[in-house]
Amino acid sequence: MRDASARTRTGLNDNAGQSSEPVDTRVRVNLQHLRSLEGRARKLTLLPRQPVSSVLNGRHASRLRGRGLNFEELRGYLPGDDPRTIDWKVTARTGEPHVRVYSEERDRPALLVVDQRMSMFFGTRLNMKSVTAAEAAALVSFRILDQGDRVGAVIFGDGYVSEFRPKRGRTAVNRFLTALERANRMLHAEAPRVDQPLFLNQPLTSVARIARRDHLVIVISDFDGLDARTGKLIGAIARHNDVILCPVTDPISEDVPKNMKLVVSDGELQVELDTGTTETFQRLSDFATGRIAEILKWQQTYGTPVLPLSAGSDTVDQLRRLMGLGATTRAQTNE
Repeated sequence: MRDASARTRTGLNDNAGQSSEPVDTRVRVNLQHLRSLEGRARKLTLLPRQPVSSVLNGRHASRLRGRGLNFEELRGYLPGDDPRTIDWKVTARTGEPHVRVYSEERDRPALLVVDQRMSMFFGTRLNMKSVTAAEAAALVSFRILDQGDRVGAVIFGDGYVSEFRPKRGRTAVNRFLTALERANRMLHAEAPRVDQPLFLNQPLTSVARIARRDHLVIVISDFDGLDARTGKLIGAIARHNDVILCPVTDPISEDVPKNMKLVVSDGELQVELDTGTTETFQRLSDFATGRIAEILKWQQTYGTPVLPLSAGSDTVDQLRRLMGLGATTRAQTNE
């Protein structure tokens, strides 16, 4: 295995080897399942104007920059024009009111950063964390497609980082979903142990190289493997882009049960953790809360909205709730 710093590849770009076998979509996703989410993604929005109760609303976090405005022309004032668009210098010079006309830029490339490492192959209630991350990424990609923006991605596992430059259209989304399905399929209990698991810094380095400015960057991960450099990378990316952080957790990490024995394995070695002991229980609790605390600190420091996702609940309903919308009904799903 090569050193982690050199594990960038494009192997997930290959469409060959797609699986059509039925799967338990709580454990593993396939293309059919990911594509079926398009209908349920309706009404989700990543544009600057958000519902009042949305996590992305300015009351809760910094507003999304959204698309910029292109100046088109100066023209005479017409009844109904917004007085704020009046160009007072031209008005004073000509003696007639003039307004500046702008058109909204229709392109804001998006980069989806999706974690499919073995640390994500875990779940105790509904989904594996890797499934929740894949579902969330698919839902967001469909909304970006509908908005007419370009879709790109950085998908990473323990032994690779796969980059997809933002492109427009359904072909780009299908290419992304195919790669996501292949990455998810690589996760299984018999997967060989990786000597040096990939930390978050390498995919974030890829993001910084691709998203120089004016991108929407959405990081969907359990954020395993943070260090001091991780926060600096997040801050550097957020300086010129909109960054949304989606930490994916499992209910067991949100409330570590007492007096329970857990067997944890990396595929070759295993260890038993007994939460009945005070020291073990406290360390597990501190580990879980410490990671979320670090992410929330980034929110305060860099203005990056946080959309927490739990593998123990329906992904669509969580996103709708976070964006100030109600849960979907069967009728809405089948529209």
